[in-house]
Amino acid sequence: METGKSTFALCFANRGFFPAAHQETARKELVNVLESMGHTVLLMPEAATKHGAIETPEEGEQYARFLRDRRGAFHGVILSLPNFGDETGAVAALREAGVPILIQAYPDELHNMGPEHRRDAFCGKFSIMDVFKQYGVQFTALKPHVVHPATPAFRENVAYFDGVCRIVHGMRRFVLGAIGARTTAFKTVRIDELALQKHGISVETLDLSSVISRVKAIDTAAAPFKDKAEKLRHLSDWKRAPDWAFQNIAKLGVIVDEIVDEYKLSALALRCWIELQEELGISPCLVMGELNERCIQAACEVDVGSAVAMHALSLASASPAACLDWNNNYGDAQDKCILFHCGPLPPSMMDGLGQIVDHEILKTVLGPDRSYGPNVGRIAPMDMTFSNMLTDDGVLKFYLGEGKVTRDPIDKNFFGVAGVAEIPNMEEVFLYIGKTGHRHHVNITPGHVQPPLQEALSTYLNFDVATPQRTRNGNHQ
Repeated sequence: METGKSTFALCFANRGFFPAAHQETARKELVNVLESMGHTVLLMPEAATKHGAIETPEEGEQYARFLRDRRGAFHGVILSLPNFGDETGAVAALREAGVPILIQAYPDELHNMGPEHRRDAFCGKFSIMDVFKQYGVQFTALKPHVVHPATPAFRENVAYFDGVCRIVHGMRRFVLGAIGARTTAFKTVRIDELALQKHGISVETLDLSSVISRVKAIDTAAAPFKDKAEKLRHLSDWKRAPDWAFQNIAKLGVIVDEIVDEYKLSALALRCWIELQEELGISPCLVMGELNERCIQAACEVDVGSAVAMHALSLASASPAACLDWNNNYGDAQDKCILFHCGPLPPSMMDGLGQIVDHEILKTVLGPDRSYGPNVGRIAPMDMTFSNMLTDDGVLKFYLGEGKVTRDPIDKNFFGVAGVAEIPNMEEVFLYIGKTGHRHHVNITPGHVQPPLQEALSTYLNFDVATPQRTRNGNHQ
């Protein structure tokens, strides 16, 4: 449900000075358009109120009861103004909705401006937004100010609002797993679990030694192992990896899946070195990439903050997300850099089939044949949205931005999975990251989804959200 189509409750506002005949038409038009877009619609019976709309405080309370009785069955409310719409009834109906609210107002027609046709929803929308602000009711308002449901612009607004609803629904309460202790050297990924819990994000911590023990006890003749092995075998090229490494990687995949099911995890962060290499001879990169492909966000190096940001990005795009390093300059280019990690990308975000190899960096310490598992290759060219999150004095602080992964070449000897990112005002982003204490990690998802992500995180979830691409001269707060 988190990455599927949102269910919308529809609410229609009315004001008796204006033609109520528009209400009946609007009920049919909105339902038809939304259902054609794949959304489920909840609609209070037309006979429940005069004209099937809300005008008086009593009718507003009746609609509020309608929502309370169905709480949890819808992800957002679309408040439609077929005519001016009474703000007092609307606020009574929606002040306790508890979900995002999109306000849509019908346009008037220039050739139908007589009293029997004139809507004045253009003006009514201002009044409703005004009163909602007075009552502290959060809402979404988009361009154009008035829009007919039959237009492409309305469909674009619905798609935007769908993203907002997915993010808010998925971020308000979820469980995240931290598997293994933070690597001692990586103080960069420290996190405040109590701050997360205040925002509904529960962190379940698990000892890595118990995970390794469970991996060693797996029966390779059992169905879970066979199923996982069959799936992983087709996700990458295994020619450079021995069979024992393949088996251990598949075993680890089985155990992590069991943990996800046991703790009902939506995301996780994993201690990916150096015990897995010492005890099992493997790196967990492909296992994490396969989880990410299923939109179970898996961050490297026990970076819980990145796992939270990945979850938000994935909800926004309804696609996988990936955790990477801000890793290298790209020559003298000021708006380009190399993004890298050892190989935890979801396969759909890679440019062709990856290859499982021994970890070229870790084997300089461990020696050869001790760290198979990186799924190396290149990141597929794409438009992308990026983000990360930290906790600061009880506050969840995100930064957001947009750019693209290009087809620019990278040295063929460059280890890992990597791509060249082109980001407008990239140096401003780096100044912000450095001055505010954000991580060396960055998380990306396909597509440009920053606007709904920003609205969901700031307007409805009350997180601190920065967009450093928009700043100048390093003046960051």
